[in-house]
Amino acid sequence: MQLNCDMGEHFGNYTIGADTEVMPHIDMANIACGMHASDPDVMDATVALAARHKVVIGAHPGYPDMQGFGRRDMNLSPLEVRNQVIYQLGALTAFCAVHDTQVSYIKPHGALYHAMMNNTKVMNVLLEIAGQFSLKLMVLATANWHEHKQYADRHGVELLLEAFVDRAYEDDGSLVHRSEPGALLEKQEMINRVRELCDQVPIRSINGRELHFPIDSLCVHGDGKGVPLIKAFRAIIKNHE
Repeated sequence: MQLNCDMGEHFGNYTIGADTEVMPHIDMANIACGMHASDPDVMDATVALAARHKVVIGAHPGYPDMQGFGRRDMNLSPLEVRNQVIYQLGALTAFCAVHDTQVSYIKPHGALYHAMMNNTKVMNVLLEIAGQFSLKLMVLATANWHEHKQYADRHGVELLLEAFVDRAYEDDGSLVHRSEPGALLEKQEMINRVRELCDQVPIRSINGRELHFPIDSLCVHGDGKGVPLIKAFRAIIKNHE
């Protein structure tokens, strides 16, 4: 089981996340590409940090909305989405080349991620880009994973199916909205989820329904409070290897 985490979301004098402390304990870094967060100096430092720890790098493009941290829907056309993602991917690819590493996958951020999961046009745009650059695409593992895999197969793209350690699920495998009661799991619930997934126990929805889908990676969050939890998740996974 792989751990992925959003990284490089600082910009200017603002620090978001504990990248230096988190990077040694994850497998995959979703690196912000300068539109919802980050800047050239942060991208350079984050890629260097990932390369130093031999962490797989993914592009984490978002809507051009730094004030809203990329969490507000912008209703861009498929062409606008395409151009935004290519622009951001190009920047990260250049920094990776400088540090003798490479981008391996794409994982959209925030509202763009939600658009991908709810709009087949957006998903197909991202699959087209992933195919053109020989990259994988990370998506949420849901009850529709077979359908998403069919879309990916048409583009010759491998999907990375992820689950969230800290979020409750609806019966269809989508995430319970953050504003709903019980949407965010407590510390012990998160530890239990990682342990159960390592034991091949399916996630249960907020209504108690078993959710059956393959999972390639677990999404964790790297703020300061999350570092001890990420270390605990890593220990659980290591004990199950």
